Amino acid sequence: MTKISIITDTDSSLPEEMASAYHILQVPISIHLDERFTGSDHTIKNDELFRKIDEAGKLPTTSAPNPGTFMEYFERVFREQEPDTLLYYGISSAMSATLQSAQMAAEEMKGRDIRVIDSHTLSMAQGYMVLAAAQAAQKGASVEEVMRAAEETRDRTVLYGALSTLKYLSMSGRVSQVAAGMAGMLDIKPILTVRAGKLDMLEKIRTRGKSWARMIELLRADLTGGRIEKAAVLHVNDAAAARQFEALLKRELECPAEVPLVDINPGLSVHTGAGLVGVCAVIGR
Repeated sequence: MTKISIITDTDSSLPEEMASAYHILQVPISIHLDERFTGSDHTIKNDELFRKIDEAGKLPTTSAPNPGTFMEYFERVFREQEPDTLLYYGISSAMSATLQSAQMAAEEMKGRDIRVIDSHTLSMAQGYMVLAAAQAAQKGASVEEVMRAAEETRDRTVLYGALSTLKYLSMSGRVSQVAAGMAGMLDIKPILTVRAGKLDMLEKIRTRGKSWARMIELLRADLTGGRIEKAAVLHVNDAAAARQFEALLKRELECPAEVPLVDINPGLSVHTGAGLVGVCAVIGR
C-alpha cells in the first residue's frame, strides 16, 4: 500500500487543531509592512496586523514562500512521515504565485514523488479539500483516489464573504478613496465568492444585516435538496460578529453540530480587511 502525506499552505485557513489531527504541515505566507514588522502567517496574528496597518496607514505586502522554504517543508515531511508520495494542495494559481514556487521546489527534489496540485480556490474551501485528501489517505486510498476525493469535495464546496468596509481595498488601490467613501456613506457591504479560481465580487448589499441574510439565501439556494455536510464561519479579526452570524446561520439552516469559527490568516486577510464575515460549506447529498 502506498503511503501518502498531505501538505498545504496557510492560505487554506485550516485551523491548527484540524491540520495536526492528520499531520498536515502548512507552508506560511510572508507578511512585510516595514523593517520592524515582518513575519509570516505562523508569527503574525490579525489583531496585531490591523493595529499596525491602522497606525501606518498602509497595507503590508504578502509574498509566496520561496522554493527553498518549500523544499524545507517537503524534506521535513519525508523525514518525519516517510511517505511514498507527497501531495501539496496550494491556493489557486490564478490568485498567487505560491503554486509556481512549490513546483520549482518539487522539480529540484528529483527522485521524490511530489505532486503539486492547484486547488483552484482558497481559505476553507481549500482547507476542506486538504482534509478530504488526508482522510482518504488515512483510509488507505490510492493516490488517484485521494486526489479524486479532494476534487469531489471542492466541487461540492461554496464560499461567501461579506466585507465590513472598503477601507482596506481603498488602501490597496483596488477601489478609489472616493468610491470607498461613497460606499461607506451608503453602508454598502459587498459579498465575495470564488469564481474561475479567483476571488470575485458577487453582489453589493446595503447594511451588514442584509449582507448576512443574503449569504444565507445564497447558501440555501446551493443546497437544492441537499444538506450542509460541513461548515465553517469565517471572519477577519471579529470573533464577536462571527458568533452572531453563526447563531443566525444555525437558526435559518440545519447545520452540523460543530461549526468552527475560523479567523482567516493574514496572508489573505490583508486583501479583504478587518471585519469580514463569511461562510464556507460542503454540500452533502
